[in-house]
Amino acid sequence: MDWKGRRGSRNIEDRRSSGRRGGARAGGVGGLGLVAVLLIGWFLGIDVTPLLQDPGGSGATSTPVELTAEDRAAGEFVSVVLADTEEIWAAVFRSQLGRTYRPATLVLFKTGTRSACGGASEATGPFYCPADRKVYLDTAFFVTLERRLGARGDFAAAYVVAHEIGHHVQNELGILGEANRIRQQVSQTESNAISVRVELQADCLSGIWAREAAKMLGVVEQGDLEEAVSAARQIGDDTLQRSAGQRPMPHTFTHGTSDQRSRWFMVGLRSGQMSDCDTFAVDRL
Repeated sequence: MDWKGRRGSRNIEDRRSSGRRGGARAGGVGGLGLVAVLLIGWFLGIDVTPLLQDPGGSGATSTPVELTAEDRAAGEFVSVVLADTEEIWAAVFRSQLGRTYRPATLVLFKTGTRSACGGASEATGPFYCPADRKVYLDTAFFVTLERRLGARGDFAAAYVVAHEIGHHVQNELGILGEANRIRQQVSQTESNAISVRVELQADCLSGIWAREAAKMLGVVEQGDLEEAVSAARQIGDDTLQRSAGQRPMPHTFTHGTSDQRSRWFMVGLRSGQMSDCDTFAVDRL
């Protein structure tokens, strides 16, 4: 992905220099155990931070954080990707909906911070909070995405940002609020099924972003689209459950299978039309 030296977004809230620090310590969860706990948290959509604290309760502390060169580069990368999503969705909203797109804010943090939806931590993974219209991201997730989950390349990381912005698009359209309202009124299994449709729609919307990044912005390089598809496959519920040493249990899925996630990304990529991303209108996902 051609991103270096390009315009970044003004809608970045960088909390990394003064953010909360904490996480796995001596006596806590580490190594492959840490990876398993993180994977479980990501596919269940829960904060597993308590499992990462040491038995002595030292937990998180508020101390200044010195950003490394890698941290600064990751921040610049996210800022450029966010700016691209803003330009693309402004154009798509205007052409397909006759509406004005209101961009989200993206919060960068290290290890932990607070959101209007509760705690944000390395354990929760990237997420969108509709209550404050912000995406929360610890760029350490990119390292895990590549080294532990096998989704390599900068476009795979950009897909993660685009997916979370897809949730913001859903929120702007009223889809996310309605889905969450219904989820509170049904059983856990039914709630999970609705969550899958929400997530697959966000994957489809990220496919539209990828299409326009290539067509409108011309920043997609050879192999980039394959990186995004690979990332979608690597974070499917079935793949994550197997990686955590579990047998896939469809009734617990909240994001969709690897096949579903990659397939809906491709729907958006090939079509470019928001109307084709209506995962709530189809019987077979």
